[in-house]
Amino acid sequence: MTPTSERGFALLTALLMLSSLAWLALQEEERGLPVDYVPVWSRIYEDYNTTGDWGHVLEPGQYGLLATENEWGSVHEFISVDLPASELGAATDPLCVSGLDPDKCPRVSLAYWRPAVPTGEQVPVIVEIGPYFGEQVVSTPDITVPGSWLGANIINNILPHGFAFAQVSVFGTGASNHCMDLMGYAEQLGVDAAVTWLGTQEWSNGNVGIIGKSYDGSTQWQSAQFGNPHLKTIVPISGLIGVRELMWRNGSSEARAPFMHNVVYGGFGTDGDDEDLQNACPDYIAGPIHGANGYVFGGNEFQNTLVEGYWEERYFLPEVLENYEGSVYIVHGFHDWNVDPHMAIPTLNILKDYGIEAKLLMGQWDHDYPDRPTYLRDRSDPGRGSEAFPQMVRYDWMQDLLEWFTWYLREEGPKPNMWTEIQDNHGQWRVTDRYPQAGAEKREFALGEELVHPGGSLLVYPGSQDVVFETEAFATEFRFGGLPQLHVDVTPQGSGGQLYALLQDCDSEGCIHVGHAIMDLRYHAGGTDYQVVAPGVTINAKMEFLAMDVVIPEGHTLRLSLRSTGDDYLPASTSAPVEIEPGASSVLRVDIVDPDTEHYFLPPQCRHPACVAE
Repeated sequence: MTPTSERGFALLTALLMLSSLAWLALQEEERGLPVDYVPVWSRIYEDYNTTGDWGHVLEPGQYGLLATENEWGSVHEFISVDLPASELGAATDPLCVSGLDPDKCPRVSLAYWRPAVPTGEQVPVIVEIGPYFGEQVVSTPDITVPGSWLGANIINNILPHGFAFAQVSVFGTGASNHCMDLMGYAEQLGVDAAVTWLGTQEWSNGNVGIIGKSYDGSTQWQSAQFGNPHLKTIVPISGLIGVRELMWRNGSSEARAPFMHNVVYGGFGTDGDDEDLQNACPDYIAGPIHGANGYVFGGNEFQNTLVEGYWEERYFLPEVLENYEGSVYIVHGFHDWNVDPHMAIPTLNILKDYGIEAKLLMGQWDHDYPDRPTYLRDRSDPGRGSEAFPQMVRYDWMQDLLEWFTWYLREEGPKPNMWTEIQDNHGQWRVTDRYPQAGAEKREFALGEELVHPGGSLLVYPGSQDVVFETEAFATEFRFGGLPQLHVDVTPQGSGGQLYALLQDCDSEGCIHVGHAIMDLRYHAGGTDYQVVAPGVTINAKMEFLAMDVVIPEGHTLRLSLRSTGDDYLPASTSAPVEIEPGASSVLRVDIVDPDTEHYFLPPQCRHPACVAE
């Protein structure tokens, strides 16, 4: 973005923001919320450090790090975990069962850091739980060393305000024994045991919060499903609500899906020592069956009794809704194609519908933290976030976490606001309650009418040309967001087939990606309901796009391209030609975003070298 366009963007957003401030203040007053914290729409006026490599809190805390015997100020512990014999591995190790060597029994490795508070004062614990501590794929050599990706920031920024911090290695990783169970029951029990241990130490006030990204953003959903009374809040950053939900979308398989268990994570627990024998766990042994079966049947386990229950055991959200009594602060990127955005949306609204206090921070970044300017720049390409850089950088995030944890873990201070913060693909931020918003006006584009087909083949198959539909140029700027739907009549010429839908913003200079959807047609009703597809019989494929928030400028068009696969998805195991049927029942449906009724704001503006225009 040039300096001129940056100033223009700032002016436009400032005007929109000013028009919203009175409404926002009124909402705060009507809701009876305390106003001791500076609200998000006024943080631009605060003295944030906006030149560093990551965010910082506004004011340093009063406590130093409590010194220990090592240079990192950490204490290392092994936590015993009671696993049922059905989990095999360490649970049935002969030396454990016989009582000859208790160290062979199931246990997880944990390290913690404490603030130097007055003797007898108890503090809450923030913990990160995952498979990466002491593994070769990351730079942290041992769990007693704070993770450079998040742990060091928590220790430097939030611990001094009266919080302990901990890191936990899941089974089969780091110094934890047993097998790498890939989010299965054994791993879940280990996570829950660590939370209980941290919540019951004499120096703990009993309140535990979990934070982390990716795998470390998924273990907290595992813990929340138990309803552990010590777990008061979770902050999943690009986390999983379920494993099948990560790797299959409407039956369509990601390229990594068939190999995820044994190839991607299976080697974590194998390092050449005598504990490698503890990797003989049932789900690990059957891992290749799970992956192959998932690809053949689109992740539907009823087709193979050998994998029955595998995916259900690794779907956390239903039990979270039933058992969890804490809060949730979701952080996710619209362009995270490692952990797709449907882990956050519509999860936010589902949590709210169940009475769980939840908020969402969602910007136009990839698989990242929201306060890392260099990473956010380097991993943003045209149509994949770059149009929203540098406005996506959130230097106020660490302060946001401090306010969140102070309320939910220390049980002090004003309650933080629960606004959901959404950034559109041109960089503007706004606050809302739910997302997608309730009662949003919808607009429909019928294929063959508002979405014009220029002619040519309507047949989609592997290697075929795209079947393209395109609007006329918009006379005024058009904004939409949420979870657009494409319900399209198709006639498979085999017993299945697959459809990938790509939405693009186009002008005379080219097109950029704005969103996509995919569906194995055996799941044409949507979700995980397997359907029998008969060759030559027309069906209506009810596709839903992954979450997006889009601005189509005046004079641009919206293009829909249909093909058999795209991004990192595999061809369907039942690949067959599919005939597209335009008409009144083949419709693209989007939620309109009206800027006159939205409430925009400017966050603290990035002045890091990565953000400075060339």
